[in-house]
Amino acid sequence: MTLVKFNPEKKNNVLLPGFNDIFESVLSDTFFSDRRMNSVPSVNISETSDAYQVELAAPGLKKENFRINLEKDMLTISTENVQHGNKEDKTYNRREFSYSAFTRGFTLPESADVERIEASYTDGILSINLPKREEAKAVSRQIEIQ
Repeated sequence: MTLVKFNPEKKNNVLLPGFNDIFESVLSDTFFSDRRMNSVPSVNISETSDAYQVELAAPGLKKENFRINLEKDMLTISTENVQHGNKEDKTYNRREFSYSAFTRGFTLPESADVERIEASYTDGILSINLPKREEAKAVSRQIEIQ
C-alpha cells in the first residue's frame, strides 16, 4: 500500500496528482516569469505638503516613447517601444524582435491641481509632479497655550 501525502495548500490535484505541478513548473520558468515581471514598471508615489510625486522606473526608453494622458481624475501613463533592427548586412544567426508596451493608470485625489502637472524623464526614471491646490495644502501653525 502506498501512502500519498495530502497537501492542503495545493487544491484541485486530487484527481490528477502532478497535473498542476506541470503548469506551475512551466509558468514559474524564468522565461515566463521574467517577461511577466518586466511588462509593468515599478512605481513610487510620495507626498509632501506641497505636491504628490510619481516616479516610474522605465530604463532604456526615450521620453518620446511615453504618453501621459489626463481624463477627468484618471492619469494614464503608457508607452510602446518596437525595435525592428533592419540591417542590410544580416550576419546574425539568431535575433529576437523586441516589443514592449505597458499602461498604468492612477486615480488622482481631489486635492491635486491638474492644471500644473509637470513631467520629466531622466536616467530611466519618469518623474511626474502633481502640485496640490492652495486650499488643500496642509496649514501648520503653532498654537499658544493659555
